[in-house]
Amino acid sequence: MADAHATPSETAKSPERGRGSGIALLVIASCQLMVVLDITIVNIALPHIQTSLDFSTENLSWVVNAYTLTFGGLLLLGGRLGDILGRRRVFIFGILLFVLASLLGGLSQEAWQLLAARALQGVGGAIASPTALSLITTTFREGPERNRAFGVFAAVSAGGGAIGLLAGGLLVEWLDWRWVLYVNVPIGLLIALATPRYIRESERRPGHFDAFGALTATVGMVSLVYGFIRAAEDGWSDRVTLAAFAVAVVLLAVFITIERRSKQPITPLWMFRDRNRAGAYAIMLSLAAAIFGMFFFLTLFVQNILDFSPLRTGLAFLPVSVVIAMGAGFASQLLPRWGPKPFMTVGAILAAVGLGWLTLTEVDSTYAGSILGPLLIFSFGMGLNFVSLTLMAVSGVAPQEAGAASGILNATQQVGGSLGLSVLVTVFGTASRHEATDQVRRFMAEATPDQRLEFRRTGELPAPWSDHVLTSGVSSAFIVAAIFAVVAALVAVIVIQVRPDDLERLKGTGAMPGIPAGGVPETAAEVSESASDPPEPREDPPSHD
Repeated sequence: MADAHATPSETAKSPERGRGSGIALLVIASCQLMVVLDITIVNIALPHIQTSLDFSTENLSWVVNAYTLTFGGLLLLGGRLGDILGRRRVFIFGILLFVLASLLGGLSQEAWQLLAARALQGVGGAIASPTALSLITTTFREGPERNRAFGVFAAVSAGGGAIGLLAGGLLVEWLDWRWVLYVNVPIGLLIALATPRYIRESERRPGHFDAFGALTATVGMVSLVYGFIRAAEDGWSDRVTLAAFAVAVVLLAVFITIERRSKQPITPLWMFRDRNRAGAYAIMLSLAAAIFGMFFFLTLFVQNILDFSPLRTGLAFLPVSVVIAMGAGFASQLLPRWGPKPFMTVGAILAAVGLGWLTLTEVDSTYAGSILGPLLIFSFGMGLNFVSLTLMAVSGVAPQEAGAASGILNATQQVGGSLGLSVLVTVFGTASRHEATDQVRRFMAEATPDQRLEFRRTGELPAPWSDHVLTSGVSSAFIVAAIFAVVAALVAVIVIQVRPDDLERLKGTGAMPGIPAGGVPETAAEVSESASDPPEPREDPPSHD
């Protein structure tokens, strides 16, 4: 156990108001921007990564999953590290680890090297991101100054996705796909160098690391995702596939046992006793699976089938960020009047409608005619849900429990996205194989002798036959993604209950601010404190739907 208190020499002088505090906020916000945009900036480069490192479409999903699984699985542990060891030093360590992983990823010559680097990036992000938000509470005085800092942090988190889309398009088109990783190196080094000068060290807190809990959860989820992706290529009866699922079941069962017995669990299981909070986590799990799949498969479709450049692809996805922000603003204004349940239900239904529309995508589809409309509907529905889910996750919890409640929601988003993407990749692989059988027959009947000779040499169908294979797999994946959204809507209707005290709380406080993705609203120290003192379950008043 670490020393409970920092020595005077370890605690830097608090920055003065004005220029010093402004630079401190710039340092913290830059870290969050780097971590958040890394999720979307790499998406734009996926087709180029696939060609350069010879990924199959199924294995290409690991470029996304390797990052999000380690990031989501270790997010709460990263916050705990900062509380016990000192947030500034842990923040710097997380940034430097992220920088090293980015450099190694850019230098990768083999697929496994890139995946290892992406997993290491996720570890660095999981350490740096929650610590960055916690540093705001130790760097800025309570009141307007801290509120402004939280506002900047939230805005950076919300806008990071859009910036990543544009930056990814520019870097891939003008330089090379490796620069979506290299770009983190100078930014991260500047953050690490500025941190000791402008951010003071926090007081250490007593506690212990639930490292075994975090490890079993993360490895268990990785094994589960690997099982689905392996099944997409080698079938459900493959021995390695079955072994992966067995390992996942054992490790996740061990994880639950550890969390139930631990005095300071990384995932406080009593947070799931409240049906509304448990329902919010289930909805986030389903919707994250849908949105990760949407970005992954549409990126492949617009670049490989519509022949969009990387920059044009980034611009094509910009309406998603804009409309999500519009939906979130609309919901936050009307939540005090109607409560979160209508927005969660309607938002999930709109997401399902948008995804259902995308199932009609064909080889001759156009962006304006077949992609833009579904994107706008889907994005508005997601905007309605993000604010509502955040509010429901933290509603009714004590202040010292808010960090744990929202931290689990953010971890659920990352892990749910990875798990859902692996399921969709399995569906894609199965549908693509069936379509490929039909297209090979057509190819042999319609191709020229030279095309047949090249096919026998490479085993790869040329366009337009290969386009039909990819499109069939993408359309099938969107069917399951739409089912995920329907499940979210059913959970909202059946599970979520808006209590009279919830409505009174909303009317008294007005619109509730959103919690930025990848962060927690309270310090991670409060997660530790709440973990050691589980609340007694309360008896809910009659529901008011």
